[in-house]
Amino acid sequence: MIFSNKDLKRLIIPLIIEQILMMLVGMADTIMISYAGEAAISGVSLVDMINNLIMYVLAAIATGGAVVVSQYLGNKDDDNASLAAGQLIGILVIFSTVTMILCLVFHNALLRLLFGSVEYDVMKAAVTYFIICLLSLPFLGLYNASAALYRSLGLTKVTMYVSLGVNLINIVGNAIGIFVFDAGVAGVAIPTLLSRVFAGIMMFTLAFHQDAIKLKWNDIKNYHSQMVKRILKVALPNGIENGLFHLGKVLVTSIVALFGTTHIAANGVANSIDQIVPIVINAMNLAIITVVGQCIGANEYEQAQYYIKKMMKISYIATFILNVIVFLALPLLLQLYDLSPQVSELTYILVVIHNVLCFLLHPSSFLLSNALRATGDVKVTMYAGIISMLIFRLGSAYLFGIVLDLGVIGVWMAMGMDWLARSIIFQVRYRSGQWMEYRVI
Repeated sequence: MIFSNKDLKRLIIPLIIEQILMMLVGMADTIMISYAGEAAISGVSLVDMINNLIMYVLAAIATGGAVVVSQYLGNKDDDNASLAAGQLIGILVIFSTVTMILCLVFHNALLRLLFGSVEYDVMKAAVTYFIICLLSLPFLGLYNASAALYRSLGLTKVTMYVSLGVNLINIVGNAIGIFVFDAGVAGVAIPTLLSRVFAGIMMFTLAFHQDAIKLKWNDIKNYHSQMVKRILKVALPNGIENGLFHLGKVLVTSIVALFGTTHIAANGVANSIDQIVPIVINAMNLAIITVVGQCIGANEYEQAQYYIKKMMKISYIATFILNVIVFLALPLLLQLYDLSPQVSELTYILVVIHNVLCFLLHPSSFLLSNALRATGDVKVTMYAGIISMLIFRLGSAYLFGIVLDLGVIGVWMAMGMDWLARSIIFQVRYRSGQWMEYRVI
């Protein structure tokens, strides 16, 4: 077997710890900003939907590069693995910098287009938070590319330690910004900027000091058309799918904005708590790229199937356990936030809806799709994601939330419709075996 149980633990456990750290920072951000008022937490939660859209596109492109690097590693071709890693860094730095510039120029128009109906104080908070976060994008691109290289190599302890540093900067910075300087949303945004600068520079520096493959400056600076085509063959469909999927979430959030500050605040707090249950699945989403990618590169398709089933099973068990824990702890978790009774009650309902759906549908709608991507079968996942987002995420959100007047609860029910559709499509695709025909290298 390419990966022993010990190898899998060495790969997955640091990724789980990294996801826990990211989740804690997200919750800490939301808890602290809640003390700046509901307008502040609403503005941050709205902008975070755009920030997450950009972050997931960058991560999707990095995943495309990781698939190519992993397949070369499985094929024992270290030279091309190094070249692919270098080209990925160049691509992401350019893409993230261009995105930053465009968003800075059009930030007012973008925010007013998406959230123009919100109150003045909410929009003011959103603008401040958005501008500061945008400055971190080149460093975020650098981090994603360098981290993808380490994950492809299975060296996930490195990304875990860097994530620990990021989270310490974030939490300490948030506490100083909110409680010492009373800086409101800027007190949360500036530590985010500083932590991403640290993460990008640190991961990029470390990428040159690992022994598994030799990263070279020329592989980053010089354009290699054939390698770029291989990376983009996976990265573009993946980036388009993730981008449109999260654009759909942004548009859905613009629907939530129509329901008023109470619904916006509950949506933001629920999104922070909802990071707990999918922790293991999110770690598996990263790990499965390395595992399946290396299996495909080595032409070990039976092993790829074995690991997909094994990692799916682990995800379902872990998600069930985390569901029970969160359900029991939810009343205590909500007390950490400075919320009105109306926001607290609505948040409770949203979290329960999310967690039940997460256990039933999240592994098959996200982990299985990442397994298909790792084989190079990216077009079906792209088309499925786009169609499901348009019909179920957006269409159902409008139907349930506005037409049936269910508000933000209807919007979250629409999320379940989207996950169900994705799950069915990816299950059918996996069982067909057609994914075995799409090796990238």
